[in-house]
Amino acid sequence: MFDFQVEVIEQSHTLPVLVDFWAEWCAPCRMLGPVLEKLAAKYTGSWRLVKINTGEFPELAERYQVRGIPDVKLFVAGEAVDGFSGALSEYQIEQWLKKAVPDPYARTVALAETLLAEGRKVDAKRLLEDVLRESPDNLQALALQARILLFCEPEEALRLITLLNDEPDYAELSETVRVIGRLLMQEEANFADSPVKDSYLAAIAAIRSEHYDEAIEQFIQVLREDRYYDDDGSRKACIALFRYLGQEHPVTLRHRRAFDRSF
Repeated sequence: MFDFQVEVIEQSHTLPVLVDFWAEWCAPCRMLGPVLEKLAAKYTGSWRLVKINTGEFPELAERYQVRGIPDVKLFVAGEAVDGFSGALSEYQIEQWLKKAVPDPYARTVALAETLLAEGRKVDAKRLLEDVLRESPDNLQALALQARILLFCEPEEALRLITLLNDEPDYAELSETVRVIGRLLMQEEANFADSPVKDSYLAAIAAIRSEHYDEAIEQFIQVLREDRYYDDDGSRKACIALFRYLGQEHPVTLRHRRAFDRSF
C-alpha cells in the first residue's frame, strides 16, 4: 500500500522526489508520464519519480493545492520546493530540472574551486574526477575541470567543453578554451613564416608555462607589427587570457590598456 509519508516525505530527505499528480482521464497526463519516466531512468541517483493518481488520493491533491493536472512538484527535505503544471516537452523539463534539483556535489565542486584558487591544482583535479565519475553531466564540475586541464592537457580540456556546447552560461569559457587549446596543440610548422613568428611562438610557450605576463606582452608586440598574423590570433589570445584570468586579475589590469591601444 502506498504511503506518502514514507515514499515522498521521508525519502526526500535522502534524495529529491519528483511527484507527478495525474489522472487516468487526463490526455496531457498520458503524454507527460512516459517523458518523466524516461528522465527518471536517465537521472537515476539524482532524483526519484513518484506518480500519484489524484482519483485515488484526492486528499493529497487537495493538501498540495493541485488545481489542474498534470501537476508536478519537487520535494526536498520534506517540503514541496518547486514544480510546474502542464505537459512540457522533454527539453523544457530537463532545463527545469537542471535549475530546480539541488546538486548533491555542489559543496565538493565549491571546495575544488577554493583549492584551485589556492594553487592546489592536483587536489582540485582529484576532487572533480570523483564528482565526474559519479555525475558525468555535472556542468560546474566539467567547466572547472576544463579550466584546470587547459594548460597541461589541452586536448582533454577541449573534449570537456564539447559537453558544454549547448549551455549559454558556459559559452565564454568554451570559447576561451577553444582559443587557447588550439594554440597549445598547434604544431610549430603549421604557423606561417613571418617576422613576427618567433614572438608568436614565444607567446605560446609562455602560455604553456602559465607565464601570463610574458605571453600577453609577446602577443601585444605581434599585434603592433602584424595584426592579422594567424587569423588575428594575437588579439583572440589576449582576450581569451583576460577572460580566463578575470577582469580584476593583476595581469589583466597591467596589460588591458596597452592591449586596447595596440590596434
